[in-house]
Amino acid sequence: MIKFLALALIASGALAVPAKAETAVFAGGCFWCVESDLEAVPGVRDVVSGYGGGSTENPSYKTYGKGGHREVVKVDFDEAKLSYRDLVGIFLRTIDVTDAGGQFCDRGHAYSSALHPLNAAQAKAARAAVADGEAALGRKIVTPVEGAVLFWPAEDYHQGYYKSGQRTLTRFGYVTRATAYKGYRGACGRDVTVKKVWGKEAYKGVPKGAHGS
Repeated sequence: MIKFLALALIASGALAVPAKAETAVFAGGCFWCVESDLEAVPGVRDVVSGYGGGSTENPSYKTYGKGGHREVVKVDFDEAKLSYRDLVGIFLRTIDVTDAGGQFCDRGHAYSSALHPLNAAQAKAARAAVADGEAALGRKIVTPVEGAVLFWPAEDYHQGYYKSGQRTLTRFGYVTRATAYKGYRGACGRDVTVKKVWGKEAYKGVPKGAHGS
């Protein structure tokens, strides 16, 4: 499966990263939100929104759910500045780790959270980060540590959606994608819930005001 992930990344042209870099794959509900949170983290080079974990090839935004995929992100980061374990810890503090049925207003498997380590070392670090999180939270984290998945990049318009100045017709009117994103994030209750779950630990490691809320 790790080989398949690498092949998919090569095919998408997304594997060319500097020498001291690693890759992580996370599912945390709406990939626009996860992308906006993690791109702000020092040591992160790039975040790509996509689909993973399903049984179908070339999933699209219209078909990924039916194919059993989740919304996921691929994170390229500099291991000289940020360890995988620390990155997992930061990610966990940006989601509702007590919800196994989806994330915030988005329900179902497609929006459920998961960690997808790409090798044994990442798997060990992921489990350690979850244990750290449970100690800080004082309760069980239901976000599972699963195996590597085939990563399919999402359509171009999804990439950087949270900061796009392109206008589009949405339920919030004819507005920029960035404005629509903020409206969606607020209406979905993401930040309110994360802060309720994590308290002072919420968004720890993400620069203040950088997560697009």
